[in-house]
Amino acid sequence: MIDLIDAHCHMQDERIKGDLRSLVSRAKDKGVHRLVCCGSEESDWEAVAALKEQYPCEIIPSFGLHPWYIKDRSAKWLENLEGFLKRMPSGVGEIGLDHGLKDFDEQDQREVFLAQLALARTYRRPVSIHCRRAWDVLLDVLKDFGPLDAGGVIHSYSGSAEMVPSLQIYGLYFSFSCSITRSGNTRGRRALQAVPRDRLLIETDSPDIPPAGLTGLNEPSHLLLVAQAVSEIIGVSMDDVAAMTSANATALFGSLA
Repeated sequence: MIDLIDAHCHMQDERIKGDLRSLVSRAKDKGVHRLVCCGSEESDWEAVAALKEQYPCEIIPSFGLHPWYIKDRSAKWLENLEGFLKRMPSGVGEIGLDHGLKDFDEQDQREVFLAQLALARTYRRPVSIHCRRAWDVLLDVLKDFGPLDAGGVIHSYSGSAEMVPSLQIYGLYFSFSCSITRSGNTRGRRALQAVPRDRLLIETDSPDIPPAGLTGLNEPSHLLLVAQAVSEIIGVSMDDVAAMTSANATALFGSLA
């Protein structure tokens, strides 16, 4: 049986909370034994912490304020986030930049992102980064901030192949989600081929965006389909994909498991 690690999912999502036991069981049946569960807003951080307590061997927790939700943050959001980092070994994420929103404040996004990067540096925690239509800004932020001391991952990477080297130097990994299973995703396939093998991760981003050919909610068991697509695109065996991505995820998140 292969051993896979889902580098990014949201098992605290209200849409799937009632089916968690079955989801975790099905994931294990497909060889997915560990899940990086990312909080996105203040209101779901406690649920992520509870999942870690409920599934201590399977869940790797991460807490962060996603750019979609920064307008709803409380006055003590950063203090609250720090409290969760102190409470248990955990990553910082999902955090980042999103210029695809209809209404966004670029400066506010940048400040919230930088505050969380600084917190990750203070506690030496890996970060999980969301970036959409803001790649130049992300590079600017990283140039000013410097290398990520405990590393990080750009989840569901949608940047170009050409940007990979420029981002990698800051300690970043690149995670590919179920969108890579779509045959028309030529940009994603080119980017995947440009990522060094020791910087590659895979994820489902459950419960959103299921693999090609499937409908409904996504789940961690579908990581096997992502692994199969990656195997075909980069021309290595499934065993090699499992070995390299699990080793990379362990290198990045291992201190939190």
